[in-house]
Amino acid sequence: MFQIQKFEDSIRVPPKYIGLDVNESVRKSLAERYENRVIKDVGVILAINKTLDIGEGKIHVEDAGVYYTISFEALVYTPKLHEIIIGEVVDITNFGVFVRFGPIDGLCHVSQVINDYVSFEETSKVLAARDTKRILKIDDDVKARIIAVSLNKGDVNKINITMRQPGLGALRWIEEEKDAKKSAKKKEGA
Repeated sequence: MFQIQKFEDSIRVPPKYIGLDVNESVRKSLAERYENRVIKDVGVILAINKTLDIGEGKIHVEDAGVYYTISFEALVYTPKLHEIIIGEVVDITNFGVFVRFGPIDGLCHVSQVINDYVSFEETSKVLAARDTKRILKIDDDVKARIIAVSLNKGDVNKINITMRQPGLGALRWIEEEKDAKKSAKKKEGA
């Protein structure tokens, strides 16, 4: 889920930004510190939207930077449990499929890809379903549901997804199912 969130913090403006306007120097420092980073229990900060309040600058002994207490708004992507996402397959391994949605990747374990037995073709990096003959490859667009989110483990952030539920899977599989249902209805009506 994309949303605007408010934050309060103390930010250090390094010497390279001190000659700029205070708003500009604080904004650049915020961008360096926060943008494109995962924040514990929050999500990924995509962009600093605006600074709301900048306190008086303080200088610490033996530090050439200036410290400001600030409040600001940022555009944040927060993955939510049970959220439906549409993403792109960016990697396939023998244990699962990595799907990029928005600024983050999720893992779909092989057991959660399709309700069928799948085999991994290592040379072509493809998952092939035995009974349905469906194939999943890198660059395929998929629809999935988030089933686990862990953004509070430091450098290890995990998002697990499933594609086994009805209406989920590779977008072309979903279209094939819709077309098959339409054809079946036409045959029943004929």
